[in-house]
Amino acid sequence: MDLRIKGKRALVLGASSGLGMAIARSLAAEGVVVFAAARSHEKINAWADGIENVHAVQLDLGDISQVDAVVDMLLKNGGVDIIVNNGGGPPPGTAQTADRAAWITHFEAMAANLFHLNKQLLPEMKARGWGRIISITSSGVEQPIPNLALSNGIRSAVVGWSKTLANEVAADGITVNVVMPGRVHTNRVDELDAAAAKRTNSSVEEVAIKSRATIPTGRYGKPEEFADVVTFLASGRASYVTGSKIRIDGGSIKSI
Repeated sequence: MDLRIKGKRALVLGASSGLGMAIARSLAAEGVVVFAAARSHEKINAWADGIENVHAVQLDLGDISQVDAVVDMLLKNGGVDIIVNNGGGPPPGTAQTADRAAWITHFEAMAANLFHLNKQLLPEMKARGWGRIISITSSGVEQPIPNLALSNGIRSAVVGWSKTLANEVAADGITVNVVMPGRVHTNRVDELDAAAAKRTNSSVEEVAIKSRATIPTGRYGKPEEFADVVTFLASGRASYVTGSKIRIDGGSIKSI
């Protein structure tokens, strides 16, 4: 199937590893010119070696000056057609223990600066009458994950922003969607399993076995499986999908 995105330009955040890297590689394979952004652009250069249409960009979403510098660079080069909002998660913790400073710090990096970046890049999309904005959140926005209060709360704000924006720009040919990974095997999942093991006095393997037992498919997902869905949403074929939340979790969330 021709996804009709060859030659489009995409900004993929958090692209040094994990889901972001898989998404950037998947888009590049479809002929998209990818600006792969992360704090460690050296890691991007390592996996993108030999891929001509991937360009590493250094970006710390917690630093608004870096956000503005990347936006300026992209706008000087004609803007982008696709934005994949993906970033690292905050540390584990309960709602009772998360303090004000933690909420402010992580909200700035995971939400406020993200909204700012998208706002600056939207006018070029509107002028072309075509755009795709895809935000990677977590299954915690539908079923809060224990001990991940910061993530559950802040990512839920991203969902509210996305749905609001989707309604505002649909007539401009721009779709806005949220994709929610479940247990897709990345370093982040390994870190969460390790934290759970420490908290419960268990081994990491025991935690992983219990986690896999709650997933109908009986396994963790692969980053490439997740990236393929995101790439479809970024494509010309997905022009009537907007304002949606899409789960990629092996059936983990049991609600209808």
